[in-house]
Amino acid sequence: MVDLPERARVVIVGGGVIGASVAYHLTKLGWTDVLLLEQGRLSSGTTWHAAGLVGPLRASEGGTRLVQYSAELYAALEAETGLATGYAGVGGVIVARTEDRMTQLRRTAASATAYDMECELISPARAQELWPVMQVDDVLGAVWLPGDGKVNPTDLTQSLAKGARSRGARIVEGCRVTGFQVVTTGGERRSVAGVVTDHGTVGAEVVVNCAGQWAKALGDMVGATVPLHSAEHFYVVTEPIEGVRPDLPIMRDPDGWTYFKEETGGLVVGGFEPEAKPWRSPDDLPYPFEFQLLEEDWEHFSVLMEQAVHRIPVLGETGIRKFYNGPESFTPDNQFLLGEVPGLHGYFVGAGFNSVGIASAGGAGHALAEWIVAGEPTTDLVGVDVRRFAPFNANNRWLRSRVAEVLGLHYAVPWPNRELTSARPFRMSPLHDRLAARGAVFGSRMGWERPNVFAPSPAHARLDYTWGKPSWLPWSVEEQRATREAVAVFDQTSFSKYVVEGLDALDALQWVCAADVDVPVGRCVYTPLLNARGTYEADLTVTRTGQHSFLLVSSSATTVRDLDWLSRHARGARVRDVTTAFTVLGVMGPSSRALLSRVADADLSEEAFGFATSRELALGHAVCRATRMTYVGELGWELMVPVELAAGVHDLLHEVGADLGLRDAGYYTIESLRLEKGYRAFGRELTPDVTPVEAGLVFATALSGSKDFLGRDALAAHRSALAAGGPRRRVVSFTVDDPDAMLWGGELVLHHGAPVGQVTSGAWGATVGRSVGLAQLRHDGPVTADHLAGGGFQVDVAGLLLDISVTLRSPLG
Repeated sequence: MVDLPERARVVIVGGGVIGASVAYHLTKLGWTDVLLLEQGRLSSGTTWHAAGLVGPLRASEGGTRLVQYSAELYAALEAETGLATGYAGVGGVIVARTEDRMTQLRRTAASATAYDMECELISPARAQELWPVMQVDDVLGAVWLPGDGKVNPTDLTQSLAKGARSRGARIVEGCRVTGFQVVTTGGERRSVAGVVTDHGTVGAEVVVNCAGQWAKALGDMVGATVPLHSAEHFYVVTEPIEGVRPDLPIMRDPDGWTYFKEETGGLVVGGFEPEAKPWRSPDDLPYPFEFQLLEEDWEHFSVLMEQAVHRIPVLGETGIRKFYNGPESFTPDNQFLLGEVPGLHGYFVGAGFNSVGIASAGGAGHALAEWIVAGEPTTDLVGVDVRRFAPFNANNRWLRSRVAEVLGLHYAVPWPNRELTSARPFRMSPLHDRLAARGAVFGSRMGWERPNVFAPSPAHARLDYTWGKPSWLPWSVEEQRATREAVAVFDQTSFSKYVVEGLDALDALQWVCAADVDVPVGRCVYTPLLNARGTYEADLTVTRTGQHSFLLVSSSATTVRDLDWLSRHARGARVRDVTTAFTVLGVMGPSSRALLSRVADADLSEEAFGFATSRELALGHAVCRATRMTYVGELGWELMVPVELAAGVHDLLHEVGADLGLRDAGYYTIESLRLEKGYRAFGRELTPDVTPVEAGLVFATALSGSKDFLGRDALAAHRSALAAGGPRRRVVSFTVDDPDAMLWGGELVLHHGAPVGQVTSGAWGATVGRSVGLAQLRHDGPVTADHLAGGGFQVDVAGLLLDISVTLRSPLG
């Protein structure tokens, strides 16, 4: 008989490694009234058949720090709990067969230096010394990562669970969650109130959904968006092999889609095949499904086994002890899901770990526990925040299509401008077909199809992937020149758009916006939204459209996140999403005034329609809202046009603008132009780890005035602490001296040979005639103009050191 308490402060659903880690870290933070419910036994879902690889170096610094924490925790856990985790810091080798992969490994090594991690580029011969049982005839080079390790997933879960129990947590196995209690308070505010199980109901203030591949179905019960779909994941364990010893490093051969680690004298041979095999729909998963595997599928596994035998010839004559085919859940973008779901207070998710759950569990459990206790994230978790997805991302058929592609990207070359191809086209602006006929090459953001660049004709409309200058760069250069010298039209329909209205609207926005938005009707204000730590939650514009109404325009990817943040701080104001009601046309360039004057019955002069002015404007037969705002640094207007009128307005502009040099332009051009002007972007330069002081954007806040706002005290304290010498971290602009170089972002920055930061955004700028970008620098003293003028700065572009000119001002002033 299962004995459940009537209440618990926190109920965690799922007893895999993630749930155990959350319980462990909550109790460590002092929240000891924790109940963990597992429908089977601890680790009996995906955890028990995980390969147990722990590779700390990730694509971002935040992801790297998270897995570093995991490794440190796993190494120390036995001393605390008395239960071994099986952790062994054996190191890791990654080999390359192609020049493109070698370029990636050189960039990897530079990233490791930026994150202060050990990583060494090594020769094929050295790689074979470290991993003697492989052949290296076709290997061009490799990297050695001493910090890589491996762990026993089941032992790790038990050790974390024991640590949680020792501080008061209760763990109940054999108890299946069948529903949740939800209450509605304060109008439409929904809060979780309890968990319904097959053994009774438990009241709770907080519920944490760590149910692995069952997490989506549990989310569906309360209307929470938890976009996950399972895929079959394969590996085999071989008989013992001569030369395979317990301290053999982990080895990855991504060009062969395979990984290898030692196990009881043999090898675990697994991988991520290019085309995955999705499993059952998330709402059709079997129960019970405890310590179970799926049927062997040697035909599907053959693509991996052939590559494994190529790398390790002795496998061709080695017996197989066990074939593992275990389902594992994947997300649409290959990043896991963490955080409180929007619209349901107290309901958190930690799921969808895309085959890196063991490596991530320690850090993710720690981060999620801190989020629960603090009420908001304590570090930059934007890339894994559950709020990056909208309800439409949880469509099961859409997920099934996307997951088949996503799993295969684990070992694909991580091209900097890669676009996913599955489940597309998805969300389309009313101009989509027109732009496709003009040669648009589309990318995707928040499901929207957006023109990245325009090819000379639809027949040429495709992307190529390269580390150097791509074939589409000349097309973007023409668009950049048109914007700087004539006029261009950008379809920016994917912009997020919100209306905040009501008698309390001004009061709410004055609190949540760091800038002063108490401006006359028809004025537009650029402002950050800060958290209590004085760091960025959003970066947007606010236009006052009436005494009690405001229009907010934000980035495409942050719709759900922004709306959740605004709703939490609304103070009685109404917040509405109007994103899909309007097309946005950016009309930018020195001839934009002349173009719009041909179709608008209004005075568009500087005196009559100055910068940051917004009003309704008749364009031909249509009426739209026109705002003098720019993200490219030229004279221009953003036209917010009702979707049903967008095609007519777009056609009209082209009809009257041909002699002005009008052309359509895409987001690659916006990226280049905004970097030439030093404009920051949320998620890259502006993150929850960066303050406006470090971003160089204090002027965009009301810190110098008397207005109170969320994050003001922390921001003021941060500025005061640095007042004696200025910021020790700073976002700066730079250009690369070599005009042949191509930067994409993520490159290491050095000063007189010492690592001092990383490029946050990079592109090729036609106006400056070279690569241009923004970087975050750190310095023992102030990052001042004089310090930067002293020179000695370089970027590491895949091992090639290139001189750069660094300034606090933008390259174009």
